[in-house]
Amino acid sequence: MTRLAVIAIFGIQLFAQGDCDMLGAYLQAWSTDQTNGLVDHLSDNWIDVRDIAAHRNRCDAPCTGPGIPMVPYDLASTEFARFLSWVDQAVAGSPGYNFSATDAMIAYQATGVQAYVDLAIEMTDDFVSSEEALIGSAMRPTVAYDSYLYIGEIIGDLATTYDWAFDQLTVTQRNRWSAYAEQAIWNVWNYDNAQWGGNPFPWSGWSINNPGNNYYYSFVEATMLWGLASQNATWLDFLCTDKLPALATYFTQIPGGGSQEGTGYGTSHARLFRIYRIWRDATGQDLSNFSTHTINSMEYWLHAVVPTLDYFAPLGDQARVSTAPLYDYQRNLVLRALDLNAGTLQAGHAAWWLNRISIFQMTSGFNFKHELQAVTEPEMAPTDLVYFSEGTGHLFARSDWTTQATWISVSAGPYRESHDHPDQGAFSIYKDSWQAVAQNIHTHSGIFQDVTGHNVLRFQQGATVLSPGYDTYGTQTHSWDSGDLVVQANLTPSFVNHPDILSWNRVVRFNQTLVKVTDATSVQNGVTVNWQLNTPAQPVIVGNEIHAGALRIVPIVPAAPTIQILDWTTVDPSEHLSGYRIELGGSTQYEVDIHIDLP
Repeated sequence: MTRLAVIAIFGIQLFAQGDCDMLGAYLQAWSTDQTNGLVDHLSDNWIDVRDIAAHRNRCDAPCTGPGIPMVPYDLASTEFARFLSWVDQAVAGSPGYNFSATDAMIAYQATGVQAYVDLAIEMTDDFVSSEEALIGSAMRPTVAYDSYLYIGEIIGDLATTYDWAFDQLTVTQRNRWSAYAEQAIWNVWNYDNAQWGGNPFPWSGWSINNPGNNYYYSFVEATMLWGLASQNATWLDFLCTDKLPALATYFTQIPGGGSQEGTGYGTSHARLFRIYRIWRDATGQDLSNFSTHTINSMEYWLHAVVPTLDYFAPLGDQARVSTAPLYDYQRNLVLRALDLNAGTLQAGHAAWWLNRISIFQMTSGFNFKHELQAVTEPEMAPTDLVYFSEGTGHLFARSDWTTQATWISVSAGPYRESHDHPDQGAFSIYKDSWQAVAQNIHTHSGIFQDVTGHNVLRFQQGATVLSPGYDTYGTQTHSWDSGDLVVQANLTPSFVNHPDILSWNRVVRFNQTLVKVTDATSVQNGVTVNWQLNTPAQPVIVGNEIHAGALRIVPIVPAAPTIQILDWTTVDPSEHLSGYRIELGGSTQYEVDIHIDLP
């Protein structure tokens, strides 16, 4: 991060709106290392790009808005009719799974039907009462569960009802709801001193300062929605000068879209993009314009989904469903990105994708509120066959855009989030179904991170597997010429914590029917190097080849390696439901041809 040392330590400073007149001088001073007139917004004794973003936030738009803006909807659409039926079911006394007060309030805002707002008020008041009962018994309330992960939904429901039904709430209800929301949000950002009912309930503070983590978006969403609903200038200013600049700045590091948490937890970006849309509509400031991350996330997901349009690249933990099928969450993410970028080439690609994926509409009632109108963006068919996301290190390529295409992914980039995997140098192959893929998709938990389950080289000292270090960064470059892809990955930096691994460079070549993998390593004595490939189909040794599904695996260097085949169910049948690993040994240099040509 570009930084300038603050010569005079400013400490905590108040920002006057008149300072906006000095924005040009402010930016010039920052760029020329003259600290006179700069404000250390973060009070960390540095002037850095986040301080500039905070300054811009205060100058470009007010840190306030006229309450929570309504979501986009079309009363005449089949999508809205389906949503209204979902709400009517709840009003009739049979709410579906995860029905929320926000559902009822959206219906009320759109139609004015009193029964909807009555239900939302009743639900919210009953919930606050149940939380008050827990607090009164010196117990931790529901909102604090799992390190406040669900505060976005919980306070979001309360804030939406509070704002849109304010005139129908009693003074007592307003005061009780407000006290609860204020304490919950204060506890998030002041974790060491968190308390309920005067009783201390400190917690870990997990990810309150990590804009790359899904928890952060929940915390920001709760603070934003309650700040807008209550017009609490303290919370809105806190967002405007601290948490939102940190968020916008972080994503300048991921210009290609996607998440460093992987594709499972990366679906939390649907919430991130919703935050952007609400903040834009409320204040006039579009945080998504600080970087290309949002617009390119449409491209990322376009390419991350396999040709059959029903599964996505299973990168990182897949805690919801280990097999990584498309679901409402991925559809919602792309819809939210499209909201912010209508009329662009990427939006046209997104419309094409949304109209063809297996999830052609929301499938669960509690997600109906995320699609209240038809996709009207003109379609534009994609043509690029390769996509690399700078900032995540994820590359996707395919032979064509038919459902019968061959598709691969290659990973070499940052490893710094807990839900990511140490899969530096890993690749996957898809042709009609998975042919080579991380073992994690065959597990019960969906969070099997071990390097032994990835398609990488396994470095080992005795019984100890040497894994990529946390907070390290592999790199890759690629070239594409007439259907031939060459990916060159330098994985050496990923093993900086293991001095006995001197270097590892992997080259992956791909055309329609062949993936050639070449590995060059340098290691100290005592380190063994094994080549791994995990497959869904049971491998069979046929002469000097190994056959698995549609794959014909031919070792070139060494020509006669040792070959071992592991049935993962023999390791732990309760975790590993299926899957196999092919392991080649006997060398520190490998060249393997993987032909994709078996019936």
